[in-house]
Formats: sequence, structure tokens, C-alpha cells
Amino acid sequence: MSSRGRLTEPDGAVEPDEAIELDGAEVRVVDRSSPGGVRTILHPVSLRLTERRVAVVGPNGSGKSTLARLLNGLVLPTAGSVRVHGLDTRRDGARVRSVVGFVFSDPDAQLVMPTPLEDVLLSLRRHERDAVRRAARARDVLARFGLADRADVSVHALSGGQKQLLALAGVLATEPRILVCDEPTTLLDLRWTAHVDALLADLPQQVVHVTHDLAAAATADRLIVVEDGRVVHDGDPAAGIAAYRERMLASSLIPPGRE
Repeated sequence: MSSRGRLTEPDGAVEPDEAIELDGAEVRVVDRSSPGGVRTILHPVSLRLTERRVAVVGPNGSGKSTLARLLNGLVLPTAGSVRVHGLDTRRDGARVRSVVGFVFSDPDAQLVMPTPLEDVLLSLRRHERDAVRRAARARDVLARFGLADRADVSVHALSGGQKQLLALAGVLATEPRILVCDEPTTLLDLRWTAHVDALLADLPQQVVHVTHDLAAAATADRLIVVEDGRVVHDGDPAAGIAAYRERMLASSLIPPGRE
């Protein structure tokens, strides 16, 4: 494995200098229908994420996706700061995005080239200058994700699960140190969900997994629960899930099949 893959200490945490740090990070947006013309999407949150596997759960619209997007600079904090491996997302956005890969819930929002091979080649364009080596590396990545025989077909011919694998392949081809996944199995059936969850569990990267799947969240080293734009739990997955399930069942907000 390359030096970039050396991510964990024996206890499963990332190395001490490789933390994700949020210091009073807050996100507000202009909203004329809200008092004062401003709406708070995410109230100030301070976190230091060092665990290898972090799960984030919460109802739709709770702010969990906004929290995820803060981690690689897709969203910048209105107040406070976000630092990834010492890099400030405001000042060092490009460098942060080279460290943090991001996978969306809908792979169609991420796949822009006609074929899987071309899509991975696009991801590698700044990482491998030699065209022959770049093509070989792209095909190797596709093979590792079980897409070798689909390299040259139309992306539109892929199943939903294959598209999500391709989105993951394109992101991981560049060997980011951290992977943030925003509900990557939302559009998948149970078979593909299990496949993607198993793949994420085996990655050497630090993974921050935003999910509605409480079974997947239970396997994390740390659980963050977001409700109404606030972090209401940060710590043990079992305790957090039990309390979250109780609140959501009382409100009938747990999606069917995600209990």
C-alpha cells in the first residue's frame, strides 16, 4: 500500500495529526420567510473526528448532509472553521478536496462521462500524466470494483448499484485520505446496499458515512446524530441509535425498512 494509505493506528483511530476538526462551524442561509431573513441550517458544532469509521444519522432536512459537505468544502461555514489535516476549508479548498473524496446519494449527479473507463480517466487526469499508465490504472480500479467487463459500455447501461460502484471507483482512484459518503445506498435495493456497505467497511480510508440505515450506523466507531440542525448525540453508536430510534418511532419518522 502506498504511504497515502497508511491511515490508522493499532486502535483503529487515524493518526493524531490527521483529524477532521470543526470549531463552532455554523451554516446560515438567506431566507426571506424566516425571522430576520436568515435561516440556520446547522447550528454551531465543534467536533474532532479521529475515528476510522464515523456514522452520521438524522431525519431528512436535519442538517446532516450540510455537515457532510462542510468536511470537504462543498459548503463553507458562515461562522467558525473546518480544518482537515490542518487545512482550512476556506483558504485551502483545492488541497482539502484532494484529501477528502465525496460520494453523493445519486450517482447520476457524479458520473459525467459516456463510459466507466472515461469517467475514471477523468478522475485521474491530474494524478497521472502518462496516458498509458493512466489507462492501466483506470482499468485496474474498475477491476477492483468488479466493473472490468463494463469499462467500455455506456454508463446508462449500468444498473443503479453498478453506477454507485463507479462513483466510488472514480473517487477512490485518486487515493483520498478520507471518504465522505452522503447516503450512498439511498437509491439501491437491499442486495446492492449490502454490497456497498461491505465495500465501505473494508476501505483503508477514514470514512464518514451519512446514512438512514441504522444497522450500518451501528457498526461505526462513533455515531453523530443530527436533528433540527443540531448535534444531539456524539459518541457510542449503540446508545445513540437506541435513543434516536425511540424518538423517531414516536414521531413516525423512521423510514420503512430502515429500523
